[in-house]
Amino acid sequence: MAKIDRRSFALSLAALPLVTAVLAPAGAAAPSAKKGRVLRGASTFSHVGKEERPFVDHVEATIAEQNGQGFLDHMWFGGSFPGYDKLRLRIYVDREAVASIDAELGLATGVGFADPAAPWGTVWTGVTGAPSGIYLNYRVPFSKHVKVTVELPKGVASDTVFWWIVRGLQNVPLQIAGFPLPEHARLRLYKREDLVVEPLDEFDLCKMAGEGMVFQVTIAAVSANFQYMEGQMRAYIGADAKPQMLSSGLEDYFLGTYYFNRNLYHLPQAGLTHRDQASHSFSAYRFHDIDPLVFSDGIRLACRCGEKRGEKVFGPTGEPKATTYTTYVWAYEW
Repeated sequence: MAKIDRRSFALSLAALPLVTAVLAPAGAAAPSAKKGRVLRGASTFSHVGKEERPFVDHVEATIAEQNGQGFLDHMWFGGSFPGYDKLRLRIYVDREAVASIDAELGLATGVGFADPAAPWGTVWTGVTGAPSGIYLNYRVPFSKHVKVTVELPKGVASDTVFWWIVRGLQNVPLQIAGFPLPEHARLRLYKREDLVVEPLDEFDLCKMAGEGMVFQVTIAAVSANFQYMEGQMRAYIGADAKPQMLSSGLEDYFLGTYYFNRNLYHLPQAGLTHRDQASHSFSAYRFHDIDPLVFSDGIRLACRCGEKRGEKVFGPTGEPKATTYTTYVWAYEW
């Protein structure tokens, strides 16, 4: 039998917590030095619907409800009906009267214009089939209670069959992008829908006060040409009148180049989920779990319809056109 080097063995054991932390998935709780202390009382909860018809009795159907403190960490939805991407998902945290998360299912996962391209996925979200099969692994914290509801798009029969999974953890500390979030942290969704922006105008995607972190951004846009993609993403942090520039153009904010000339891609950090040359439309998602976008005294996230520096208007002809934008910004606030 080989002789064990006791000193090397001891060093390898000492390094084990660091290795575990590095290998832990995004959003996972850090391991505790005192086993059982952090995870005391931890438990998983799950709500599943199999071939149900939840909309017969309720236009807005409740598919999961949970008391206690914790966070949602997985939702999957299945069904086959027209306008599946328009299914309305609402999440009510701590018995709020108006849902702080109210999203169309397609845009929630970063897909605009009902683009059917599938399968694809990241650790956080993905589309496994068309039209059905969409999952979200966004961590949605709550302190006392959480309720998840869904509502069919207009014109879909109320006896439509639907499948779902909603799962989460209780009494487990939440971390995002390596930051331990306080128990009162909340995930909120900020939306701008069908916003028409004139050439070279700047517009806000969201404006938040206090402390927090931008988690995910989705943009869907359509115009008469693609020169609106010259617009740079901006973050006005705190009271600063001068923005932090987040990109040199709109497509490279989503890690693309040359107006997304290589077409669709789906990467862990960003992806292009739709592009149409004829209508000059696109949709894309961008996560900030690897490169955190944090603020301690408010933030205003903005973009510009095209870009101008001095007398130079960027683009092949320097003529961006009025553009219609829909934007989703998911942010943790505390």
